[in-house]
Amino acid sequence: MPDGKTGTLPTSIPQSIPRSIDETISLLSKEDYLAGRSLATVIFLALKMKRPLFLEGEAGVGKTEIAKTLARALGRPLIRLQCYEGLDISSAVYEWNYPAQMLDIRLAEATGIEDRERLEADLFSERHLIRRPVLQALGQAGGPAPVFLIDELDRTDEAFEAFLLEVLSDFQVTIPELGTIKAAEPPVVIITTNRTREIHDALKRRCLYHWVDYPNAAQELEIIRRKVPQCAETLSRQVVAYVQKLRTLDLFKNPGVAETIDWATALTELDRIALDPETIADTLGTLLKYQDDIARIRGGEGERVLNEVKAELLAAG
Repeated sequence: MPDGKTGTLPTSIPQSIPRSIDETISLLSKEDYLAGRSLATVIFLALKMKRPLFLEGEAGVGKTEIAKTLARALGRPLIRLQCYEGLDISSAVYEWNYPAQMLDIRLAEATGIEDRERLEADLFSERHLIRRPVLQALGQAGGPAPVFLIDELDRTDEAFEAFLLEVLSDFQVTIPELGTIKAAEPPVVIITTNRTREIHDALKRRCLYHWVDYPNAAQELEIIRRKVPQCAETLSRQVVAYVQKLRTLDLFKNPGVAETIDWATALTELDRIALDPETIADTLGTLLKYQDDIARIRGGEGERVLNEVKAELLAAG
């Protein structure tokens, strides 16, 4: 995204929302997102009921990708609010173009304009309003409502979380100088959190909820087949089995699906067709992101895991 706070993805031809859970699964699958039935059900209901969807889970399980996939599949713009500590209304919702306002004031003084009410009305008009992601999501002119991704809400503070209650309840924002701006059509709202802190119940009650877990081995293997089609079948199976094993080791940070894809891609670029201890040691930086985890796997545990993986895959035929 352009600045890490807001961004809009290009859209294709707008599509109608799916009419069933099976259609939802098919819609996501066409964009190479493999959704289980429980996830597809809550997505379908969020679209039909026009309710925000609250997605919780570990980092790297594909929560953000759900919003991106929906935007592509439905042919709608994606507006993303990347949350962070200290996020405030001026960065998330709107602010006034102060330099332009000051210029207008000076021009008014130079030309002798004395109608203060008229000047004030002009200063606080749409012409000087800078729309940030929240206002962009509510004020889309023409076309279908966008997909509005509020990413990693748990990084913000409770004050901003409280502000969102009006947005999620009535899909509107109140600007003191302009009044209330209400969405003509509610956007498709996706909220994600990595659960670094608890989100207040008042906000959760306005949403449909789903816990996004790591994919099972069969799902992850299919993801690799779709995302890294040039990866050898033997290597794909070993990579997935190896990553699945690593997630049981109580590492500081388990590898996510994105890391699995990166690792399979890196190994393919190195022309590997199967895993070996040396290759694993050399490429762990694409899979694990903390030195303690890398040192642990390089220290002998990684080779033990590889031996288990090969034995299990051989036994499975």
